[in-house]
Amino acid sequence: MADQQNNDILGSIDRLIDAEKQLRARIADGSADSDAARKELAALEVQLDQCWDLLRQRRALSEFGEDPGAARVRPAAEVEGYES
Repeated sequence: MADQQNNDILGSIDRLIDAEKQLRARIADGSADSDAARKELAALEVQLDQCWDLLRQRRALSEFGEDPGAARVRPAAEVEGYES
């Protein structure tokens, strides 16, 4: 079950990456309204960060024998505040 949920998260990540690439291409060729597209791009980037964070949480919980289902999507402000 955990593997399927991880795969679902990875599927979401793939869809968000595709949407990000398409939006970046539309911004680059001028076919997207610049301000709206940049806001949409920022929202996509936050969603991607949240998905990656959720996947990392699930993998860490599983690695240490805990329930990966206990992982939760963290608020954007928290996820975006991480240092690399």
